[in-house]
Amino acid sequence: MSLDSAEFRTPGQFISALMEQRGWTQVTLAVVLGLDKSSIARLVADKRPIDADLALTLEELFEVPAEQFLSIQHRYDLALARVTRRPDPGRSLRANLYGKLPISEMIKRGWINAQDIRDPVVTTELMRFFGVNRIEDIEVIPHSAKKTEVNNPATPIQLAWLYRVKQIASQMLVARYDAATLPGAIAKLKGLLGAAEEARKVPRILAECGIRFLIVETLPSAKIDGVCFWLSDNAPVVAMSLRFDRIDNFWFVLRHELEHVRQRHGFGKTYMLDAELEGDKAGTGDHIEAEEREANSAAAEFCVPQKMLDAFIARKAPLFAERDILAFAKMTNVHPGLIAGQLRHRIGRYDRFGNHITKIRSIVAPNAIRDGWGDVQPLGIL
Repeated sequence: MSLDSAEFRTPGQFISALMEQRGWTQVTLAVVLGLDKSSIARLVADKRPIDADLALTLEELFEVPAEQFLSIQHRYDLALARVTRRPDPGRSLRANLYGKLPISEMIKRGWINAQDIRDPVVTTELMRFFGVNRIEDIEVIPHSAKKTEVNNPATPIQLAWLYRVKQIASQMLVARYDAATLPGAIAKLKGLLGAAEEARKVPRILAECGIRFLIVETLPSAKIDGVCFWLSDNAPVVAMSLRFDRIDNFWFVLRHELEHVRQRHGFGKTYMLDAELEGDKAGTGDHIEAEEREANSAAAEFCVPQKMLDAFIARKAPLFAERDILAFAKMTNVHPGLIAGQLRHRIGRYDRFGNHITKIRSIVAPNAIRDGWGDVQPLGIL
């Protein structure tokens, strides 16, 4: 009668049962295997593990598949390890911190002061960066006591970017925010759309309005375009990543965030985090949250009056001649790049009209509080 190896807890028990089934003693097994008696005693007492070679020998001897011997040995080794192993609560913590946060990039960007990811000060620096007294309270840790509410769940990488924005914004000095002045500020911004170089005035106009405007280079895979949040009742923050160095994207994202400010979206509880404001997410479909639809609609109207764009497309589609785009831009007093950007979105062809898409970062960044592209914004002196 064959024995079921699953019924035995240790290899030694299984071998003893096979010996008993045949009426063998340890001496008999020692002679058959060509081993001394002490070796067999250790085998039966589970003091000598069964390796692949010995399993094959036992297979030949007892006509039991070698896999059964190895399976019992594996179960036994695992059971012993569970008994003797001391749990390391820090391992899960390290997995969340080092596996989710872009620590190497944060070091490279000067956000945390450490030599490299193995530097012992990394943990302390992360607590300082996230403003917590315990490492367990950093938001990327499951069940953290501190959770940031956002309009969309933020990834750990996006949270790192958000915290850097908050660090810098909290030290900026601007005029006291007055909601009554925002429409006037938006009107001033509208007057800048005709020429790309006029975008250099944006930081000053927003600062005079009481809005803390800053530019922070995005982190790899974060895909953040912008964010709006409130430090207090009179301290709105608008930050952009300029991950797309394009005039159309700059003005669309900026006006999108300003609409969040105007409507006081997320005031008192959330960051209005906007990622991938391209393609479908720049639309006004039902799948987009109401607050985002409002911001998208305001941004599109700001860039190009939408009824005029509708009429232009109806007259000129599917061919859009160069002279027509330039004439429409002149009529609406906006840069041709904004017309091109809106047309791209409307017809779903982001490969067209590229000759009108002007770079904007080098125009805006010099006059703005910024962090990234090789520069680190020093804190404490803003």
